[in-house]
Amino acid sequence: MHRDLLSLLRAAACTLPLLMASSTAFAQAGAACRAGGTVAETNACAVQDFQAADTTIAVLYADVMRALSAHERPQLRQEHTAWMRARATQCKQATRASEQLPEGPRLYHECLTRETQERRRGLMRWLSMDSPAKP
Repeated sequence: MHRDLLSLLRAAACTLPLLMASSTAFAQAGAACRAGGTVAETNACAVQDFQAADTTIAVLYADVMRALSAHERPQLRQEHTAWMRARATQCKQATRASEQLPEGPRLYHECLTRETQERRRGLMRWLSMDSPAKP
């Protein structure tokens, strides 16, 4: 029971940035994704790409957590939570000037996708000899 709850909480924490996305992005996410299409269609593609990247990183995070010893997990959990906050803050700041533009959601979600894909290296570090928790 405890393990199921912990898995659910981890999954929820990894999808939190998606839930914090602008209402404009959600309104346009209903549009079909079509690269090179209308603004709404390209915004929908950006949201879809971010969702895929976020799901991938959530799965990797869960795999890394399972591979770590019990004393290493809290440090990774803290690092990952801080990274999620920083990712959202950084992308909001980077796209602030365009947030009211029709393509604002696309730019914001492209930033989130880039940051999420970069996070893979940070998580993989935990599986190597360079793990922060290892001497």
